[in-house]
This record gives sequence, C-alpha cells and structure tokens, in this order.
Amino acid sequence: MASRRKKSEPKPAPRAAKKRASKKAPVLLAGGNPQIAKADGDAPVQEYIAAMPGWKRELGERLDALIVRAVPDVRKAVRWNSPFYGASEDRGWFASFHVLTRYVKVTFFAGLSLEPIPPGGTERSGEARWIDLHEGELDEAQMTRWIRQAAALPGWKP
Repeated sequence: MASRRKKSEPKPAPRAAKKRASKKAPVLLAGGNPQIAKADGDAPVQEYIAAMPGWKRELGERLDALIVRAVPDVRKAVRWNSPFYGASEDRGWFASFHVLTRYVKVTFFAGLSLEPIPPGGTERSGEARWIDLHEGELDEAQMTRWIRQAAALPGWKP
C-alpha cells in the first residue's frame, strides 16, 4: 500500500521542474567563452551572457542593452559560441561579441565603413573591424554610435 504524505512534508517537485533544476551550466571554453548551442532569439543570447565569467558578464549585459536601445527591432542569435545581432533577417549580421581570457572582443562586420574605424583588424580582416574591451573600458557613447552606424549598413551573411 502506498504511504501517504504528511501535511508537514513538502510536495514532490513536478517532473518539468526536476528537469529544469538538473540543467547543467554551460561549459566554458578556452578563455572563458561560454559554449551555447546555435539558436535564434533572445533566450540563447541571455543564456550566453549569464554564463560569461566575472566582470565580463556585466559587460555583456551592458553591450546587449546598448544594442537593444540603439536598434529596438534587433534580431539576435547565438552562432559559433557568440551572440550575433542583425538589423533584419534579409540584411545579415552587423555585430557580435566573444569572450577571451583578458577581454571581450566586439566585432563589427562592416567595421571598415564606421567612423571612426574601430581599432582592431588588418587588410586580411576584410571589412570586419573590432575593439577589445578590458574591464572598465566601455565607452558607451562611442559604442552606441558604432552600433547605430553598423545596423544601418548591409550586414554579413554567412
């Protein structure tokens, strides 16, 4: 005969809740970059940002918020273990960021067309240019200008 639960005992968790609770934290790859499966939408981007280690998580939150403020209809996805941002599906991706050991690299795929041109990149980088952000280095005004400019340009289509 099945035993009855006493009123003072907590109810067992539903199966769905047990599955959620047992979900593993994302693996951190080299340099602390979160390994997040390829997916479209805000949820995988937020999962990536939540898994960013240390001070980089706050930077990821600030970058994401800047992009959403500057481009309200932004399209988001995770590709190659990095958040990607696009102005629309038919225009491609305009920016991405990636966690490395000592900094977060923000890449603008049409960066050579931005004013001023972001400092990272060479002739071999094609149109892409980037900026490496170390702890406490985010210039929100300049980043917002780059984001707005980049979102207005044709983006990268893999």
